[in-house]
Amino acid sequence: MISVQGLTKSYGSTDAVRDLTFSVDRGEVVGFLGPNGAGKSTTMKILSGFLPADAGEVGIAGFNICSQSLQARSRIGYLPENVPLYPEMRVGEYLRYRAALKGVRSRRMREKVDDALELCFIGHVRSQLIGTLSKGYRQRVGLADALVNEPDILILDEPTIGLDPAQIREVRQLIKSLATRHTILLSSHILSEVEMTCSRVLILNKGRIVATGTPSELRERTGLPLSGPVRMEVQAGDQAAIQEILKAIRSLEYVSSASLIDSELSGNWARFEILPSSSGDPRSTLFEEAVRRGWKLRELSARESSLEEIFTSLMTQLPVNAGTKVEVVS
Repeated sequence: MISVQGLTKSYGSTDAVRDLTFSVDRGEVVGFLGPNGAGKSTTMKILSGFLPADAGEVGIAGFNICSQSLQARSRIGYLPENVPLYPEMRVGEYLRYRAALKGVRSRRMREKVDDALELCFIGHVRSQLIGTLSKGYRQRVGLADALVNEPDILILDEPTIGLDPAQIREVRQLIKSLATRHTILLSSHILSEVEMTCSRVLILNKGRIVATGTPSELRERTGLPLSGPVRMEVQAGDQAAIQEILKAIRSLEYVSSASLIDSELSGNWARFEILPSSSGDPRSTLFEEAVRRGWKLRELSARESSLEEIFTSLMTQLPVNAGTKVEVVS
């Protein structure tokens, strides 16, 4: 649905985006990440037709954003970081106006506006002046504007900015539900939200993609499969059995150390804490050993590295001259 080839944009002597190439398939929710100045907003403005590129090609639902601008833009719903609204208009009036600009037929206008109001949880303020709304509600009006013509593609730049935690959860669920009908590209500084919402992420630095993939794939590439110990709970019996289990665990591959952290007299359950070695994740090995020895398991878990930890690791691993030469990870 989105195809970008060799995209380049400069402001004077500063390259905002350089030779950017990526694609987003139908039904994907892709997160666009990067430090301030990485080129995220510039790229989104080019994709949505707000800015011209200096070089490269952008395809939107099969249309070239430059030579077939009207056809391409009719397939896009765009939410910029700072939503431009008319404070003197009422919410419903504004959305009808925007729907008309986007070519929604008059006989379907009310239906489309009502759907957008309901999806963004703002039906109860449809008669209210936009200028009297809080920042969070204005953000929702901007999202409703992006949805009102039922576009194939949604480009969302910081869609949860200014929202409270409850509203962020609502918008996150909304974005996930929209993925069944729309292709979504979103940028956010709240990495935990991206991790819970997106199926894939693109990480930019100084105008270049430095990594792309699912969070799990990026964990493997950064060498951060786990960020904490593995917890394992086994029905062990007496102290002799516990010591035997500890000895077996400590002998396994990918285990750096293991210790008993709790034992439960009722049911003879014992909980162990296992520190992984730097060479791998021991969970598969632990499970295979439990099956082989006939241990009864009640828990085998670990906290994987968060997207924030992956992002920080990637940024610190980049060379000092990353702005001039960065390998694109595909």
